[in-house]
Amino acid sequence: MKKNIVVIMTDDQGYGDLSCMGATDFQTPNLDRLAKEGARFKCWYSNSPVCSPSRAALLTGKYPGNAGVRAILDGHRRATGLSKEIPTLPKILKERLGYFTAMSGKWHLGLSDGCRPQDHGFDKWFGFLAGCVDFFSHIFYWGMNKEGPGINPTHDLWVNNKEIWKNGEYLTEVITEYALNSIREAKKEEKPFFLYIPYNAPHYPMHAPQKYMDRFSNLSWDRQVMAAMISAVDDGIGEIQNEIIRMGFYENTITFFTSDNGPSRESRNWLDGNLDPYYGGSSGGFKGHKFSLFEGGIRVPGIVHYPGTVPSGKVIEEPFCSFDMMPTICEWLDLDISDIKIDGTSQAGFLEGKEQSVKRDLFWEMNEQTSIRRDDWKLVINGQIVEGMPDLDDIFLANLAQDPSETKNLSKEKPDLTMELKKVAELWRSELEMNWEKYFKNLKHGTT
Repeated sequence: MKKNIVVIMTDDQGYGDLSCMGATDFQTPNLDRLAKEGARFKCWYSNSPVCSPSRAALLTGKYPGNAGVRAILDGHRRATGLSKEIPTLPKILKERLGYFTAMSGKWHLGLSDGCRPQDHGFDKWFGFLAGCVDFFSHIFYWGMNKEGPGINPTHDLWVNNKEIWKNGEYLTEVITEYALNSIREAKKEEKPFFLYIPYNAPHYPMHAPQKYMDRFSNLSWDRQVMAAMISAVDDGIGEIQNEIIRMGFYENTITFFTSDNGPSRESRNWLDGNLDPYYGGSSGGFKGHKFSLFEGGIRVPGIVHYPGTVPSGKVIEEPFCSFDMMPTICEWLDLDISDIKIDGTSQAGFLEGKEQSVKRDLFWEMNEQTSIRRDDWKLVINGQIVEGMPDLDDIFLANLAQDPSETKNLSKEKPDLTMELKKVAELWRSELEMNWEKYFKNLKHGTT
């Protein structure tokens, strides 16, 4: 019997914003249960510190630059994004194994024809296509007062490529509702299913109904609304897991949970005109936030749940990247994808406890920043902590086993290792740039 696949992604959720990952001021009981019955990653990396590239990597198994998405994509209706020529996990499962494929949530991989969810293998989908919408009106406001086609607010809510209106309904709850409907539809279809649930919480605007806010009345507003938004997601995940059990799918379903990048410190989170940095989200003590290649921008919560295969209660110390998910799932499904060029590596045997973790260099890039991790060593070139401003050190070397928060720069103490890692990272970046020029330079990507 083919396995069902559920992939859940949150938006701008920091490493420290689950109780099973160390949060002490609010609880996430359903995600904690998922981690207890499955395995929790202490070192899951997003492949980018921002949303569109990280989503592209998750669904394609490629570095974002090799998937054609390196920036936060525009949200107007002519915006380009992930090309339909790039193989994605849902399309592969649908075409090669006959899966029923569905999505409920945030897409943010393009709005123009050829870039939408149905172009990437989804039989059914609900959600929005831009980077952020109002949680109750579902209107994309980000482009207001800017030049170009995104200047006007745009309503952005769809079912199977047809615009719908659900004024006043809290989007997190509606995403859960459509996810539940997809599970029920898969049952009727009598097909294995792939369900992608990219919640847009806790991305700004910081909205939560009063019933969730009341759970955390003891917290300051910035932390209260963060806890409330995540609590709504946690409730939804509990409903989804219970429905999987009710439908008899529990033993036969593989579930992954992660976030797209670290927490946002953007002042627009405040909603009151305050220009101070927002610290309602927690990076779990790691340096940096969204936009940064230091750990706080790319190390995110991660859980895998696969009854009978991944040992329950396991805590995984070794690095795992979002682009590893696709080949790992395909190995578990005995699906040969050797004809598709990917950058991720299957970690199926390791997650089962049968093999050692796969050793390899890992790379990231974002604007002027480039980074490499090799074993316990992490090098960041032109690193940035505050978005738009460089760090004080052009080159920063840390030993993550001894200094996971990257507090001490060892580049001068380890000059040979620093130069070696710098050379390898710059070579990787130059090859990625050449690939971009060859295949993707004509794409008109913007930033929202």
